[in-house]
Parts: sequence; structure tokens; C-alpha cells
Amino acid sequence: MTSPILASCSVILGLFLLIGGGELLVQGASRLAKGFGVSAFVVGLTVVAFGTSVPELFISLTASLQGHADIMIGNVIGSNIANVGLILGCCSLVAPLRLQLRDVWNELLIVVGASVFLMFCSGYGFFPRIVGIFFTLAILSHTAFTYLNAKNGRKLDGKDTPSLTRGDTVLLVARIIIGLGLLALGSHMFINGAITLARIIGVSELIIGLTLAAVGTSLPELASSIAALRHRETGMLIGNVIGSNMFNLLMVLGITGVIKPFTIDPSLLTRDLPIMLFFTLILIPMLLRDGTTRKWHGIILLCMYTGYCVSLL
Repeated sequence: MTSPILASCSVILGLFLLIGGGELLVQGASRLAKGFGVSAFVVGLTVVAFGTSVPELFISLTASLQGHADIMIGNVIGSNIANVGLILGCCSLVAPLRLQLRDVWNELLIVVGASVFLMFCSGYGFFPRIVGIFFTLAILSHTAFTYLNAKNGRKLDGKDTPSLTRGDTVLLVARIIIGLGLLALGSHMFINGAITLARIIGVSELIIGLTLAAVGTSLPELASSIAALRHRETGMLIGNVIGSNMFNLLMVLGITGVIKPFTIDPSLLTRDLPIMLFFTLILIPMLLRDGTTRKWHGIILLCMYTGYCVSLL
């Protein structure tokens, strides 16, 4: 694939497959979870956040296995920055987002801790397998703990979905399997096209990961955020974004590191990693007062995200 047109088509088609596969996976997994009596908020914080992070996982695994670690790490960092700066920024302009800080305090602490851990690895220049195991165990433990809390009755919305029939379960499992297949195919096409474009236009693979791959794989988060706005589930929107960032760090980097430990460009420590950490920490004062974002919050987030993108040029 040497033509820029073919490479662009591969990237675009790959993104459509990633979005479609992610949507099928999220819908199937979400309905299955609700069928087992898990609350809507917990589903948004775990199942939907996991589902919208699956494109990042497939992109990262494909890039890492093909020897393109810069695209992989850039995708994770750039996606986390875009989730807060771009998605929450745009949504805050449309409507006030309401969520008490205490509801996502644990997840915020986990994201901050994982970000600091990644900064140490960046200074060392390598992400070892033992850290990948630790990250993977951490996200599995958090998910299990959240699920057990929900099953014990500590639900935030108090709503349950009726049990699923055997036929419904089969259809939902089939939807999940098809979604995973589309994600695998889409990630392969996207990576090949993105690498070709980077070579043609002379842009580093790290920049491609921080921008094109990051924004592209954040589209599922954007789609779920728009749906949350339509249904006035603004708290779930914030929870989904924070949960997605947590899954990006712990699940994507964790599983990728377990399968194939990777090098980390130390230059990330001078700009991109501190910015990612800052975009996480800025959520604390935004939600601390009354748990509601305002339009000027959205303007600030978008301006900061635009400034970050300009700094990459």
C-alpha cells in the first residue's frame, strides 16, 4: 500500500469498522450485564467504558505486535487527553454535566496513580511485563469489586432489567463475537493505513498515535457521550469518560505489556504524559463545588486541547 489515497481509504474504512464493532460489543455487553441485574451507572462505568476502550486495545496490540510501539503508546495517551479535552469539552458546551465527585473518586485516584506509574516507566524508557501484570490485575480487581458492590444492592440508580431469555442471550453473545471480529479487522486496516500515511507525509509514528489514532479510537466514547446527552444521563457520560481513561491505562497498556513488553520514548515525560495527568487532575476542581460542569469549563477544556494539538505541529 504505497498510494496516499489507498492508505487514507484504509484508515477511514478501518475507523468505520472499529466504530461499528465497538457499538455492537457495547450494546451486547451492556444488555447482558443489565440482564444479570447490574445497575445502569455501573454498566456505564465498567462495561461501556471497557467497550469503548476496545478499539484502543486492538489498535495497541496490533501496533505493538508489528513493532510500532510509538503508535501504541501515543494512541493511549492521546485518547485519554482527547476524552477529557475534546469530548467533555464539547459536551459541556451543549449541556451541564452533573456527577458528584465522590461517585468517581476511586476511579480518578486509579487514573492518577496509573499515570504517575507510567511516567516512572517513561523515565526508565521501558514498560516491563511485571508492570503489565500489575495493571491487568488492578483493572480486573476493580471491575470485580464494582460488580460485587452492585450485586450487593449498592446501586446508584436502583433500576434493574428483567432477566434475559436463552434466545436473547444467544443473540447478544453473537453480537459481541461479531463486534470483536470487526474490531480485529478494523484495527489491522487502520494501523497499516496510518503507518503508510506517516511515511508518505514524513510525520513520526508517535505523532500519528497522539492525533489520528487517538481521535479516531475516541469516536466510540464520543458516540456514547452523545447518546448519554440525548437521554440526559450526563453523570454516566462523565463516568464513561473517566472509566475509559482508566481502562486505556490499565487494560490496554497492561494486556499489551503482558503479551509484549515495549519501550517508551523518554520524550513523552517532557510534554505528553504531564499533560495527560493535568487533564485528569483538572476534573477534581470542576466537580468539587457542586458536581456540575458549565459552559466556560467546556471552553477552557477545548482551548487547552487545541493548544496541545498545535504544540504537536
